[in-house]
Amino acid sequence: MNESAEPGLQAGHRRRDSGPVPAPGTTQIDEGYHMASDNIGGLVTVFGGSGFVGRHVVRALARRGLRIRAACRRPDLAGHLQPMGAVGQIMPVQANLRYPDSVVRAVEGAQAVVNCVGVLSPAGKQSFDAVHVDGARAIARAAREAGVARLLHISAIGADKSSSAAYARSKAAGEAAVLEEFPDAIILRPSIVFGPEDEFFNRFASMARFSPLPLIGGGRTRFQPVFVGDLAAAVAACVVDGKGRPGAVYEIGGPEVLSFRDILDKTQSWAGRERGYLRLPFWLAKLQALLTAPLPTAMRPVTLDQIRMLQTDNVVSEAAKTEGRTLAGLGVTQPQAAAAIVPRYLERFKVRGQYAHYRG
Repeated sequence: MNESAEPGLQAGHRRRDSGPVPAPGTTQIDEGYHMASDNIGGLVTVFGGSGFVGRHVVRALARRGLRIRAACRRPDLAGHLQPMGAVGQIMPVQANLRYPDSVVRAVEGAQAVVNCVGVLSPAGKQSFDAVHVDGARAIARAAREAGVARLLHISAIGADKSSSAAYARSKAAGEAAVLEEFPDAIILRPSIVFGPEDEFFNRFASMARFSPLPLIGGGRTRFQPVFVGDLAAAVAACVVDGKGRPGAVYEIGGPEVLSFRDILDKTQSWAGRERGYLRLPFWLAKLQALLTAPLPTAMRPVTLDQIRMLQTDNVVSEAAKTEGRTLAGLGVTQPQAAAAIVPRYLERFKVRGQYAHYRG
């Protein structure tokens, strides 16, 4: 932990105290570390704050009374964040992980930093290495040099430096870079994350409107989908309540393990579709991905890298369960199942949309 901060508790700075009791007007984020208070609460910078996971993290932190600086490439398109808090509580700012100076400016004065930035497939200069490795390192370095008290980095289950998938390798390299720059950082590795804006259930429900769904590798790959609100609650617990062990890697999964086939079956049911399946062994799915590679990502069912990821289960490990490095270990003891959340936002894919269940 960086110890270069000025002594005393002032807005935008941190102090180490002799005990866990917060001073008046402060919010505790760890034993001995307090959030300074202006009008609302301490300042947290959330990178990727306008994205799918980021917006839910922003909402969770705002509900805990903190001020949020939502760092994103296009703050002019982040107006949807501001109604999540009080006037002036949430401020989108410009930052691009490929430009370290913008990262330094974004963390200035923050007591905690959360990195929610990630890409599922590379596009232009937004490569896996540029975002997951170099960008993550830039955030961790800037946080350390700014004297930030707590850094949270959202990675992914399946991060593995020896994986055949470039996505998984870059996630592992990003974790290593973060811990090298900021050894007390907390890493959160979620399984598939679902929520109204997700690119998993929504993607397959959209495909089911027009064609059979690709059942790759027999649909046997196992996932442990986690609700984005539960992931955000875990982040808030780490920032505000001091949950999480510094330097630890937590594996974040929901309450049930589902096979890929189970997920596709449920997706079709919730979307009111019965399209059937196009059964593809892994080798044929990879060939299809190679042939469709020139197409825009939005027009491709899955990429070659995603098929490689499907060859490995995406669930919380037994080691993480035994050591308490799970959602429960961060205080989220009743996570939401997909069946409680997903049907509501897949209604729009039904033939008559949200009115499909009405008669007449």
